[in-house]
Amino acid sequence: MSDDRKFDTVFRAPRVITAAGEVARCIGVRDGVVTAIEPLDSDITGDRVVELGDDEVLLPGLVDTHVHVNEPGRTDWEGFESATKAAAAGGVTTLIDMPLNSVPPTTTVEALEIKREVAQDKVWMDVGFWGGSVPDNFDDLRGLHDAGVFGFKCFLLFSGVEEFPHLDSEQLERALRQLRSYGAMMIVHAEDENAIDNAPTPGGDVYADFLASRPRGAENLAIAQVIERARWTGARVHILHLSSSDALPMITTARRDGVRLTVETTPHYLCLSSEEIPNGATEYKCCPPIREADNRELLWQGVADGVIDCVVTDHSPSTIDLKHLETGDFGTAWGGVAGLQVSLPAVWSQARRRGYTLCDVVRWMAENPAKQVGLTTKGHISIGYAADFSVFAPDDAFVVDVKKLHHKNQISAYDGRALAGVVRSTWLAGEVIDVDAAPRGRLLSRGRA
Repeated sequence: MSDDRKFDTVFRAPRVITAAGEVARCIGVRDGVVTAIEPLDSDITGDRVVELGDDEVLLPGLVDTHVHVNEPGRTDWEGFESATKAAAAGGVTTLIDMPLNSVPPTTTVEALEIKREVAQDKVWMDVGFWGGSVPDNFDDLRGLHDAGVFGFKCFLLFSGVEEFPHLDSEQLERALRQLRSYGAMMIVHAEDENAIDNAPTPGGDVYADFLASRPRGAENLAIAQVIERARWTGARVHILHLSSSDALPMITTARRDGVRLTVETTPHYLCLSSEEIPNGATEYKCCPPIREADNRELLWQGVADGVIDCVVTDHSPSTIDLKHLETGDFGTAWGGVAGLQVSLPAVWSQARRRGYTLCDVVRWMAENPAKQVGLTTKGHISIGYAADFSVFAPDDAFVVDVKKLHHKNQISAYDGRALAGVVRSTWLAGEVIDVDAAPRGRLLSRGRA
């Protein structure tokens, strides 16, 4: 057999998610890259041949662009080792780390280099970094951009940590004008500070009271503000973790008008609802909050219609004590849902019930997130793309046991839930990820990933 028919690894899969849909294919991998996609009965061979079962589907590795790793400074909350092991176990092969909750936050080139140094040799999958936009780092933004961050995150109200202050309206516009000048993207936690200040004060163990303290109107006002400033400046903006379905019409209108706007939501907004959250169950607390079931269904429609581009985790863990389980006080507990390892089965469990396919899920959780951040060799099984795969059994099922997850802290809103779909293996650059072996992940930079 000629050398061009011989590969490092060949995957023979009755079911593969490709640009042509779900099809039977042989995938040839050479030097970590997909170099052949042929019919299942092709005569190509490899040093290693991986035969998938009829109950397994070969997916492109997921791309999670919203993960709080928290290292350095708050490594007891998570850390690169535990986060990337959890992600790999969940079928994720690339994640982008958020700039806050680590100390120092990623708001200067020096802080970025500190984060890269601590992450080096601790990542079981490929990891990139967001920069942060705060009131006192306008002079640092261009340097961070040139150093390879994938864009810049800002808050429009208190972020939850003192070392990452939020931007006011004028500062947001100033930052957008600057980022527009060199083509950088701003990603925004969009809740309006004044609306939150004038909402009922959160406190106690009643979830409905906490929900009232973070009304949809606070999101809607902030998103409207972001849209108008993006319109004025021409900057590219991305709305993080959309929870208010009320905002979908204005997002649709803004895009029709040419505003450069993308939007994400999260698995917990698509899978959970406020009506099912017990009082005192602070593992469900996040900001913006998990809202009502009717709101959830409208978010699903927004995803299906393409108004919402991406589904990414906003994995925001903390130590268990910060969740104040002893009091169940939603006002004082840390806000964040830990779900990195179970995001794929969580979304698939709900998607299949609504008639969506694995091709849809791959578009929302791999293809579109990769496109959003400019990862041109990720998110697809296609010739020339990285051989990053997940072997997924969509009809298998399991019950989430938080004690068996790789997350550092054993608390999650998904604990005890029955989910459809099991990740049987995850492959990075043509090699299976073994969390008990040495890590092989790379640190990515924008434009060089």
